[in-house]
Amino acid sequence: MRKVFYGWWVVFASFLIGLYVTGIVGYGFTAFFEPIAKETGWSYTQISIATSLRGMEMGLFSPIIGFLVDRLGPKKLVFCGTLTLGFGLILLSQANSLPTFYGAFILLALGSSACLSTVLMTAVANWFRKNMGKALAIMSCGMGASGIFIPIIVRLIDLYQWRTTLVILGLGMWLFGIPLSFLIRHRPERYGYLPDGEISAEQVSAPKSQDRELGFREALKDRNFWHICAAEAIRVMSIMAVTTHVMPYLSSVGMSRSRAALVATSIPLLSIIGRLVFGWLGDIFDKRRVMAGVFFLTGAGLLAFAYVQATWLIIPFLILFPLSWGAMTLKGALVREYFGIASFGRLLGIMAGIAAVGRIIGPSLAGWTYDNLGSYHPIWLFLAGLTIVAIVLMLTLKPRNLEHTADLVQMDGWVSQKGVR
Repeated sequence: MRKVFYGWWVVFASFLIGLYVTGIVGYGFTAFFEPIAKETGWSYTQISIATSLRGMEMGLFSPIIGFLVDRLGPKKLVFCGTLTLGFGLILLSQANSLPTFYGAFILLALGSSACLSTVLMTAVANWFRKNMGKALAIMSCGMGASGIFIPIIVRLIDLYQWRTTLVILGLGMWLFGIPLSFLIRHRPERYGYLPDGEISAEQVSAPKSQDRELGFREALKDRNFWHICAAEAIRVMSIMAVTTHVMPYLSSVGMSRSRAALVATSIPLLSIIGRLVFGWLGDIFDKRRVMAGVFFLTGAGLLAFAYVQATWLIIPFLILFPLSWGAMTLKGALVREYFGIASFGRLLGIMAGIAAVGRIIGPSLAGWTYDNLGSYHPIWLFLAGLTIVAIVLMLTLKPRNLEHTADLVQMDGWVSQKGVR
């Protein structure tokens, strides 16, 4: 019986880490808003500043994390990240003042940056090439499935109050995250493996144009990189605007709070389908066109969302918009295909830093629209129109450089133009 390629264990560990971290620090934190406000007397605005601060800090940390993951490898960062997240959650449980509250969120931002997309995508990308889309899709499904933590956290708060719940979650971060971090390894060549579980170096050194590695500075001068960054910022802006305001928007058009909560929980869970489907399609078809198709779904979903006053339109929204989250998988596959693995972490870090602008602008712009215009309708139409820009950016990506097609992959010193070292 053939032994399971170790890269899939890296995917498995990354899936579980993404599941827990995103479930607690991301989607699940909405359950803490009301009990924290009720006990402390802080306004929703004061509490919301902490989540915006987390997004801003993650944007600042991400480029640094990208440089560190290429230099130190993902295992050390995930280990340190889980430690930091545990401390951050426990500190949050003791917060009696806003400075302590915000300080805990800075720790959560730092820990999350070391445990989520940039680091986990780099860990998986190091181990795969041909099956890159499928591996990244499975890994990112952990983040999509993390919506299941919302009812669990609500139940824990009902049983033990919010402070004790945060301590339980912090200890759980250490209990599960630290052992899982030891399953993650850096580049496969250091452990006697080849990407995708290839048997011989000749399979890796086939003269394919997509294997050409670009240096970090060379990649930054390539307009393709900036096209991908701009499209990613648009994607994040739309997703953050919708996920932050989905419940108040649906309530504003007459939907009950319980049904709105069900819709909010369904979005990340249904996104699992999009992550898997488009990860698989990205391994078969031109990733540029597949990504353009994903942005088309984003725009169509936003249009359905804008007119959700006709209740039946919530159904096409829940089909189209979650499917479009397949772009999260494809962005990593695109970077890997166009620029190689040598600077993968650094490039993803820069991209995450730029996307953080969309993370901050999206929710704020949606809130401003409602406060000043009395309706969310214009912002959904604006974001739907913005997806057209993203589609154009994807379709105008230049094809991969076809020069030097005889270049061989330089993977950690194993393969050179003269053969295997």
